[in-house]
Amino acid sequence: MIKRWPLLASIFSLCALLAAGCSTLDERQREWIFQPSDRSWGNSAQMTEGMQDVWIDFQSSITGEPARLHGLWLGGAPETTETPVLLYLHGARYNVAGSAPRIQRMHELGFSVLAIDYRGFGKSSKGLPSEASAREDARAAWTWLAARHPRQHRYIFGHSLGGAIGIDLAATVGDESGTIVESTFTSIADVASSFKWGWLPFGPFITQRFEAINTVKDIGAPLLVVHGTADSLINPTLGRKLYEAATVPKMFVLVEGGSHHNTNSVGATQYRAALSQLFRMKPEGSSTVADSRPQPRLVSPQPSLPSSLPSAALSPQEVRGEAHTPPAPAAI
Repeated sequence: MIKRWPLLASIFSLCALLAAGCSTLDERQREWIFQPSDRSWGNSAQMTEGMQDVWIDFQSSITGEPARLHGLWLGGAPETTETPVLLYLHGARYNVAGSAPRIQRMHELGFSVLAIDYRGFGKSSKGLPSEASAREDARAAWTWLAARHPRQHRYIFGHSLGGAIGIDLAATVGDESGTIVESTFTSIADVASSFKWGWLPFGPFITQRFEAINTVKDIGAPLLVVHGTADSLINPTLGRKLYEAATVPKMFVLVEGGSHHNTNSVGATQYRAALSQLFRMKPEGSSTVADSRPQPRLVSPQPSLPSSLPSAALSPQEVRGEAHTPPAPAAI
């Protein structure tokens, strides 16, 4: 995730950075956007209990050097060809262990989950991540997952910044069964523009653009976009615009009271219903995936969202839920 204050600070110091040169500007943006860390909020050992460590080695075409990714695996037993597998791509600031509660919830929804740290995070190779390196990391993890689960339906999940990375991955591979993004945006420029000082003309100087609004048009499998009405970091209108730009079978789920951190738990009922409708996943107790073949176009009939969305602004078709999970520390 991207903390608001560092990004606002980048706006105020833009002129100074330009004077220092483009290289410095690019590095500072990467630091502000990714906030790479080996830290995790909460008791990571307790949160990741039952998850297995995974190591993914590959040769980076960007650096020309060997790279290693650390990941967490939470799989079902016994696992069959009808068990869908999910590549989980986290947001900024915290390592993969910080996403353990969300990983666990996706597992409870029926997926075996592989979650990875990008280079620069956690136990993965050191270095300052970039948009290009994060894309390469996601592709390496997808290749690893496909090699070990070639007969299973494979899905991509991304939270916040991870959603933009996930959409790019879905646009470049042709073997995913679907993509799920939560609290995700259209582009970094649009996120910055949604802040109080977003009227400043810094857009042309953004080097890490993450323009998911463009790449989402190239994905070839169903797309589920989930957003919370109480997300104070990524405006729900950006999630809605991302959904509208997609041309595949799709759904937009707006979770009342969902923040940037707890939409996954507050909207659990809506998640389950959307997975059943869009991806044809069956409830627990039966085969997990009935049919992942392309289905007729599914478009939620929500009205357009206002630029400033109150927490109760939901259409009558949506399942309402109460926010009951305390927010995690700010991060995307």
